[in-house]
Amino acid sequence: MTTDRNVLGEQLEACGTDPVTGFYRDGCCNTGPEDLGNHTVCAVVSAEFLAHQQAAGNDLVTARPEYGFAGLNPGDRWCVCAARWLEAYEAGAAPPVVLAATHIQALDVVPLDALRKHAVDVPADPSGLV
Repeated sequence: MTTDRNVLGEQLEACGTDPVTGFYRDGCCNTGPEDLGNHTVCAVVSAEFLAHQQAAGNDLVTARPEYGFAGLNPGDRWCVCAARWLEAYEAGAAPPVVLAATHIQALDVVPLDALRKHAVDVPADPSGLV
């Protein structure tokens, strides 16, 4: 169980286990000093986002068995780099975000308002989303 916080200030929830995501491959968007990419945004990847990332040189579709990576498909939940998500957001290709599973350190790069615009989960107290 993690003690890390999400962008809503609550306990960080799991992002995905099929495929297993996270910099530490623990299913959560945890981060630490080793995570130079800040893999903190829990995204539900879309075909548009995957195509945008591939065009930007970040191929998330092609399997890389040597890294235990099977490649992503639309609908997969994946901890993406905050800067990559922001890049896609600015290009109009941002995928949906699971706020409860997005690490608070994503806010070092991405404005909360941008994440909220793409939120697919609703917190227990949605009044903070206004």
